[in-house]
Amino acid sequence: MRQDIPEAPMRYGFAIDQRTCIGCHACTVACKTEHDVPVGQFRTWVKYVESGEFPATTRDFGVLRCNHCTDAPCVTICPTQALFQRDDGIVDFDNERCIGCKACLQACPYDAIYLDEQTHTAAKCNFCAHRVDAGLEPACVVVCPTHSIWVGDLDDPGSGIARLVAGNPVQVRAPEQHTGPNVFYLGADRAVLDPLAAPTGDTYLWARPDEHRRSVSADLPTDPVSKARTTLNTAHPRPWGWRVTTYLWTKAVGAGAMLLAAVAVLAGADLGVLGDLVAPALGVGGVALTGGLLVWDLKRPERFLYILLKPNPRSWMFWGAVVLAAGAALFTAWLAVGVLAAAGVLPSGSAGTVRAWLAVPTVLAAAMVAGYTGFLFGQAEGRDLWQSPLLLWQLIVQAAMAGGGALAVAAVTVGPVPGVRTLVLPAVALAAAVHAVMAVVEYTGRHATAHAAVAARMVVAGRYARLFWGGGVGLTLAGAALAAAAWAGAPGATGLAAGLVLQAALLAHESVFVRAGQDVPLS
Repeated sequence: MRQDIPEAPMRYGFAIDQRTCIGCHACTVACKTEHDVPVGQFRTWVKYVESGEFPATTRDFGVLRCNHCTDAPCVTICPTQALFQRDDGIVDFDNERCIGCKACLQACPYDAIYLDEQTHTAAKCNFCAHRVDAGLEPACVVVCPTHSIWVGDLDDPGSGIARLVAGNPVQVRAPEQHTGPNVFYLGADRAVLDPLAAPTGDTYLWARPDEHRRSVSADLPTDPVSKARTTLNTAHPRPWGWRVTTYLWTKAVGAGAMLLAAVAVLAGADLGVLGDLVAPALGVGGVALTGGLLVWDLKRPERFLYILLKPNPRSWMFWGAVVLAAGAALFTAWLAVGVLAAAGVLPSGSAGTVRAWLAVPTVLAAAMVAGYTGFLFGQAEGRDLWQSPLLLWQLIVQAAMAGGGALAVAAVTVGPVPGVRTLVLPAVALAAAVHAVMAVVEYTGRHATAHAAVAARMVVAGRYARLFWGGGVGLTLAGAALAAAAWAGAPGATGLAAGLVLQAALLAHESVFVRAGQDVPLS
């Protein structure tokens, strides 16, 4: 529970002296006992790295845990404020507010957060906040037999930890993330702190690595000099799976169809029943499926309304819920106008006037429904591949491609519609071509961090290369060519084929994007 915090500003932190650590795991055991951490899950753990070749080998240890960042990305992204930062700098969590969305796992650059198998809510090292509030040290500090774990107020120059950090060379994990980590290491080997410096082999000292970490390591470079390899670590799961991949597609179809329908009204293009009924039906259905997938993906789906009832206004997961609700309202209004006009209740002239009023806000809403995920993924600071400034625009282009493709498929069943040739097919062909170019440029270009570069290499030349080039790029270009041919006058079945091919292409692209972004190890 949240507590009243000391009056004077404080910044609690850890200093871990790896020069004296013996890798005994007492800290891990004490933490698991203190917090009833399930078997196989950890709030603090000891990583082993071995370097060299027998008989000239060395073993180094690293005690890993939450870094209680000064600028904690997990606090920013959490949609319900289940994660929060106390005035003393401790990043704590309230599992009574957690909905199990797993966004915090994506935001943490340190692999420090897990989904508790018993409560299905996020958990991590919370500095033993209950002990701190009682004037006690964290459990791990008490049991360490070599006094390798130091704790205290880093802002108090007279504290033992402040003097230790000030008087010795120290390192932090992932300094390039600029999160202000408050766990400092003395004498730690770089291969222990850098998750890319020591890939996992086929086996650990006493066990086999989890299959995901083991298979991903095959795509990680090995230092030819140190030959460093990780021989003990935690599991490295992918928090988001096929539901998130599918959600990116469903909202692209719905938002893209409504985007083109609204643009058609503004441009004076005639989409007939496609714009009046089919596009808004796709919009409403796409948003509904998107919401359903998002709720289904929660570990505590019965709490999904907490996003709106206990909101964090800094989180794009909260704003995404707002955007989806606004889009659903506008798309439903557009559909209602079409239904009333088709039933003869609303004169066609009046229906056209209402659509003209709805067109601009619908364009904006459709663009945001398609693109807000760019801001959300941008807050997932642990996944460098997702930090592209182009992502917002890529998502909007993908929506035009997928939504337009869906309208092209529907056009086969409703008969000739002038606007399909003049607006939909050229938009689909152009959007598909632009999407393919953006994807290739994004993954083959230079990247700001080593993590992003490793993930991109997995896409273009590693575990995802076949799906990326054959599905994500190849099918997209094929769909663009088919849409262009249909635009030029090829039979209607050509437009149908273009629309179907582009749905498969987008699903292939999103599958690669979601998985590769999560494959680079963070610990």
